[in-house]
Amino acid sequence: MESILKKKKISETPFRINVLEIINSSNTAVAMSHIENNLDKYNRITLYRTLKTFTKKGIIHPIQIAGKEIMYAMCEDSCGAEHQHNHLHLECKKCKTVSCVDVAENMMPNLSAYQIDSFEVYAKGICTTCKSA
Repeated sequence: MESILKKKKISETPFRINVLEIINSSNTAVAMSHIENNLDKYNRITLYRTLKTFTKKGIIHPIQIAGKEIMYAMCEDSCGAEHQHNHLHLECKKCKTVSCVDVAENMMPNLSAYQIDSFEVYAKGICTTCKSA
């Protein structure tokens, strides 16, 4: 975790390392409540500022699905403040997890007539873990 913070030029505090470890330890997106429940002692303002910094620096990205609490997932190493992701967010109907799933670049709709600053795709189905169980 320290190397991720160093690479993005963020001070390595025990709290930041702990938050990053919680998010990174999951193969799926992590709900805000999960992060809060896995922290020993914390200040809510410090947590929000930490998540905002991680998002701004391209370490994590927020996932907001209508009717659900905000979730966070790790970004690719090459991600920056612009969050150039080629993936969709899949919510599993069985286990209720949300995963980042890579998609082919040609899935991007032709939006050349518009200025697109970000693009998100949401899918609902069965994740690979539940499908193979």
